[in-house]
Amino acid sequence: MKQMSKRILTVSALAMAVAAPHVSAANWSDTSVGYRYGSDFTEPFNPNDVEKHILSLTHASGYDYGQNFFNVDLLQSDNQDPANGDARGEGDGAFEAYVTYRHQLHLGKIFDKDLSFGPVKEVGLTAGFDLNTKNTEVAPRKQMLVVGPTLKFDVPKGFLDFSVLYAHERNHNGKNSTLLTPKPNDVTFNDYTIYNLTWGLPFQVGSVPMKFQGFGNYNTAKGKGTTDEQLVRTSLMVDVGQLAFNKNNTVWAGVGYEYWNNKFGITGAPGVDTHAPTFNLEWHF
Repeated sequence: MKQMSKRILTVSALAMAVAAPHVSAANWSDTSVGYRYGSDFTEPFNPNDVEKHILSLTHASGYDYGQNFFNVDLLQSDNQDPANGDARGEGDGAFEAYVTYRHQLHLGKIFDKDLSFGPVKEVGLTAGFDLNTKNTEVAPRKQMLVVGPTLKFDVPKGFLDFSVLYAHERNHNGKNSTLLTPKPNDVTFNDYTIYNLTWGLPFQVGSVPMKFQGFGNYNTAKGKGTTDEQLVRTSLMVDVGQLAFNKNNTVWAGVGYEYWNNKFGITGAPGVDTHAPTFNLEWHF
């Protein structure tokens, strides 16, 4: 039964990710390049704060029956988070790439029915994947598939979505084997649940256009000695392009914050809790 559920998850996620975007042309789209900087990031089993420069490429688009979201983060740490083969405090630091893709089907549009109730305007089905790689000694290679229902709330502007996602994850641990005691490097976790809240809420303070955006995840334990995990990443941004050049939604600047408790499901170790303010920039085109 468990193997069958994994197959269903795999097929449904891939089918939605590959086929659905081609159902009809996009009604709207938004693509941006972003930059985040912070000096208070942490890594498990590392007692030191880590400085990171993060470049991102983000694309969101919508069509008649749903929407797409794609993001890739390129993260460069300082030498307090060493690359494989470097000692802490030496070298350029570790480099990581993290890819996220989500596709959302709007069930009311598909079945031509009004599924709204209370503050909810639409019910969706979300599926997608996360992939990452990082050149540390652990050498993680995350492969995660998710699928589950989404409630889309009726807000005056922007969006507010709540999803309950079934997650299946594999990863890699390069420190899980030695020449004397070889062990498998690939780890398949128990399937778990992600409670996800995502928001993008534009507003105005006097003549200043602003937006409050971000996401929050609550992940249940996934076996292998893990515990529940919480991640919130949010930012408050000002449309400086509108203020300086009279071009709205081009250049945004602001401040952000990352809260990560029990990072990767690890507890009781240094570096597993993050409280990191950030400086954020976005260029939309």
